[in-house]
Amino acid sequence: MGAISIWHWLIVLVVVVLVFGTKKFRNIGSDLGGAVKGFKEAMKSEDGKTEQAKTEIPPSTGQTIDGEARKETTRS
Repeated sequence: MGAISIWHWLIVLVVVVLVFGTKKFRNIGSDLGGAVKGFKEAMKSEDGKTEQAKTEIPPSTGQTIDGEARKETTRS
């Protein structure tokens, strides 16, 4: 009696379809698909950026690094 059967899920699905309608489900599906596609494209472009960063010249070969030296102090 505690388990949810397939009939319970079908009844829930029918109620949800009656409340929201099928057009709303199509819109949700296309929005979700577009979001997944955009995420995949962003991941591919991010991979390209990391590859580009690996091919850049490291700072030790002629580039100047601007910074500030600070004296280390100890607390008593």
